[in-house]
Amino acid sequence: MSPLRTGFLAFVEHTGVDGTRSEGLEEGFRLFQRAERLGYDAGWVRTRHLEPYLSAPLPFFAALAQRTDRIAFGTSVVPIRYENPVRLAEEAATTDLLTGGRLHLGLSAGYADGEALFGPVFGATDRPFDDEVDLRLRRFLSAVRGETLTVTETDSPVAPAGTALTAQPLSPTLPERLSYGAGRVATAVRTGSLGLGLQLSTLATEITDLSFEEYQAKQIAEYRAAHRAATGRDGTVSVGRMILPLLRESDHEDYAFLLERDRKRQAAHGTPGAPPLHFGVVHSGSPEQIVASLTADAALAAADELVVVLPFGHAPAVSRRILDTVADTVLPALVERRP
Repeated sequence: MSPLRTGFLAFVEHTGVDGTRSEGLEEGFRLFQRAERLGYDAGWVRTRHLEPYLSAPLPFFAALAQRTDRIAFGTSVVPIRYENPVRLAEEAATTDLLTGGRLHLGLSAGYADGEALFGPVFGATDRPFDDEVDLRLRRFLSAVRGETLTVTETDSPVAPAGTALTAQPLSPTLPERLSYGAGRVATAVRTGSLGLGLQLSTLATEITDLSFEEYQAKQIAEYRAAHRAATGRDGTVSVGRMILPLLRESDHEDYAFLLERDRKRQAAHGTPGAPPLHFGVVHSGSPEQIVASLTADAALAAADELVVVLPFGHAPAVSRRILDTVADTVLPALVERRP
């Protein structure tokens, strides 16, 4: 088994705009710089449209690469339903070439429940939501992989008649760093069949008799089988977990909302009328307790990367403290226990 990679997932804001600068974006840069110094392998950002969070991650990454040396960066996740797929392929390849191949692009379907809101803004369609997602995803994959998009019918300033045209530029290794977020086993299988990496978060969208960790372990197993059948390789898997070391009294106060929300979610799971959502537990307590619970996590044991999920709506100091304490007190012992 390969060594466990470590990353973090954050909400980067584009708030605090004063003249020509955004304090939220600057804070995002500082967070990645801090994580690089702490030894994290990668940082992931959430993509949100029409909200005060990062809606255009690729220019953020291009600027971030000028401020960091090593850390990889990726999206978790870009909602492909609301993207122009060829344009996204062009911008992703350009960003990857500008950043020396540090881009990891994570995709997902988008906000199915919000189609009435987002659809008219980003391009209405008569197709069912899932069909539109599949169309745009396959179009993006064709473009980013350098497949023919069109053939010129006549001589033109672009190319002579009969020329096969592809998206430009192409970044040859970027297709190896594409992934897809899956909340269900069926989506994980489809992800593997497309030859993509798999992103698993702190939420599953299917209720079964399995525990959350067992369900995600099933996702990983079936994903890897599908990926092997399609490519001959196992594929790569990242697993997100919220980790809250409780080292001092103020930690209990800072994390009180998160701990109480976790308690309510776990208590509501499986009760009549509850939504079909299964949330992973928040790993909290002493470093020893956290390492023990993460070591017992069946999905994490089968994954290639642990992503430390940072909370949103909290002061930047809270995120910084989580990054620091997890790096100092949890990750060394966890990586040491990796089989």
